[in-house]
Amino acid sequence: MSKIAMAAAAVFAAGVTAGQAADLSYGSRAPYTVNQPLNAYSWAGPYIGGNLGYNWGDVTNSAAKPSGFAGGIQGGYNWQSGALVFGVEGDIQANGAEETFAPWKFSNPWFGTVRGRVGYAFSNVLFYGTGGLAFGGLRAETFGLSESHTSAGWTAGVGAEFGFAPNWSAKVEYLYVDLSDSRFSITGLPNGYQFGLVRAGVNYHF
Repeated sequence: MSKIAMAAAAVFAAGVTAGQAADLSYGSRAPYTVNQPLNAYSWAGPYIGGNLGYNWGDVTNSAAKPSGFAGGIQGGYNWQSGALVFGVEGDIQANGAEETFAPWKFSNPWFGTVRGRVGYAFSNVLFYGTGGLAFGGLRAETFGLSESHTSAGWTAGVGAEFGFAPNWSAKVEYLYVDLSDSRFSITGLPNGYQFGLVRAGVNYHF
């Protein structure tokens, strides 16, 4: 074999080896990403975080309008294809919403949701809609007596999330939550709780 042919073969082999190494390197950088352009912000994968917000609402068959601050934790998983982001998220909240009207005091000490999310990403900014299952407790009190029920319902809302670091994002979100009625012995009526919630949160992405 001539020296020219040997040199050409060596250059070709080096190019194939470098190409394979580059493919392996890129694949290891983004294990959760689907159809994600190189160097674009990725929303794909699992995350966990915390939130704080304020909620206000109405009790069915009562003039009470409980309101208060709520805070809790959330976690979920996103999939991404180009600019389309979809996933699932769950959260659990402690809630200070309560109000006394005449002899009746109603409060919602806790609630949670399990929701789907669908959104559109402009690089590190994500706008999304969300909806799914809601559940929580409603407590009634009067003249030293109290009664609590846990019920399920539904929730829907919208939000925006901003990625401010490779593994961190901040979000603001509005949810409407409808907890179904339960029959309360001390009121003699079916009572439920419907409320709006505005909250802000921070997520860590793995």
